[in-house]
Amino acid sequence: MMDFSDHLTDDHRAMIGAQSVFFVATAAADGRINLSPKGYDAFRVLGPNRVAWLDLGGSGNETNAHLLADQIDRGRITIMMCNFQQPALILRIYGRGKPVLPWEAGWDALAAHFTLMPGTRQIFDVAVESVQTSCGWGVPVMTLDHERVTLAKYHAQADPEAWTAKVKGRTTSIDGLPTRTTDRYIAGN
Repeated sequence: MMDFSDHLTDDHRAMIGAQSVFFVATAAADGRINLSPKGYDAFRVLGPNRVAWLDLGGSGNETNAHLLADQIDRGRITIMMCNFQQPALILRIYGRGKPVLPWEAGWDALAAHFTLMPGTRQIFDVAVESVQTSCGWGVPVMTLDHERVTLAKYHAQADPEAWTAKVKGRTTSIDGLPTRTTDRYIAGN
């Protein structure tokens, strides 16, 4: 059973608000498809046709590279949420995304929706084009034990100058596509 909408409804928002993990998929014209799990309290619904998430520095910056890739369908992104409780449900958001970095126009307005965390690198701003829900009957019922604190702890312990130099040096994706990255260490709130 599948349903499509051209916007996020109140029911979609409620389902999204109950999730502790989401998945992000992007692809450039060539190279690998990137599929990344995301945690923490980092996802926001900003309106019926707009969502955003706070991104921390990690192993790569593939989403940034794919959304900025010079191609006809620039910015394509899919975000998936699975309800691991009842009722069974999968929600996919299809849209066009862009990374917003701390020095860019729009940063302050987006950042106001989040509690900035140590290692905040960028915020991804997504224009929602369509929303799909499906049954999710094959998704297991699970409960969250606890969030991993490792990534936030790693960034919180970093020397700001060394962290900034390291992140600024990551100018390409694993497939050699150019990325834009932050020029500052954000200690968090």
